[in-house]
Amino acid sequence: MKRTALPFAHACTFFVVPLALVAMLSGCGTTNTKPGAATAAVAKPGQSLGIESLPNLRDLGGYKTSDGATVAGKLVYRSSQLTDISEGDMKKLDNLNLKTDLDLRTAQERDPNPDQLPPGVNDIWMNVLADANQAGLAQLNSLMKDPKAANAALGGGKAEATFEASYRQFITLSSANKSYRQLFLTLGDQKQLPALFHCTGGKDRTGWAAAAFLTLLGVPKETVMEDYLRTNDYVLPTVQKANAAFVEAGGDPSIPSAIQGAKKEYLEAAFDEMSTKYGTIEQYFSEGLGIDASQQKALRDLYLGQR
Repeated sequence: MKRTALPFAHACTFFVVPLALVAMLSGCGTTNTKPGAATAAVAKPGQSLGIESLPNLRDLGGYKTSDGATVAGKLVYRSSQLTDISEGDMKKLDNLNLKTDLDLRTAQERDPNPDQLPPGVNDIWMNVLADANQAGLAQLNSLMKDPKAANAALGGGKAEATFEASYRQFITLSSANKSYRQLFLTLGDQKQLPALFHCTGGKDRTGWAAAAFLTLLGVPKETVMEDYLRTNDYVLPTVQKANAAFVEAGGDPSIPSAIQGAKKEYLEAAFDEMSTKYGTIEQYFSEGLGIDASQQKALRDLYLGQR
């Protein structure tokens, strides 16, 4: 099972940049580098399931809410794109008994790298960034091959600022609201569970989906942030060599980590935009996504049990 490799540490998503350079690029390459943490048995919520081809595949269950309830496990998973999966790992993926795969990528990401799925899994595509001003991936790849150009365009904090702006678009884009509405309604339908959602690297679009889901269920914000940042444990080790080569060629060392890493400031930007526009997570769901109070309650009851 072979996918088309992308230059610069498997560059991923399209990102809206002031100069229209990229959109949502995360550290998404699956390589033969095996992070030690990713192979350990799951000891606590949010850890990798230990599937080598998908080191950032994680169960969203097991977290405690502020009032002591526990999010049900083995129902919802977050991941990077489901490509380049070994035969043995495909058997492990099959053991999750998935019914639904929710793909948040753009057509430019999805078409050359379609998901590899066990038989019988329903593949649903929802393009979060469809309404974003997207630039060609070729421009990004060319830029990252030229450290001097990359430094001018993305160095000195520009990359971080760009990601923060893009996380705000997860709240403001019509295509994002449409996609996240469909995602959460699917997660509220027991007939479509267990379900897995993902983008390319499993960090940005996936990160907001997981954060909003856990926050609605009542998981404390500090725990939600820990789940988001845990992506760094599983993604960054897979791209160390490519990043080192970029820096050795004169690239600003802050650029790879800004692009491929999960940063607290990014997720905080999304929460800030959500709070500014809607006030609360409940109002975001009802006013932004069109998921009313009764549907929100049903979602909580499904994952936390009737109380």
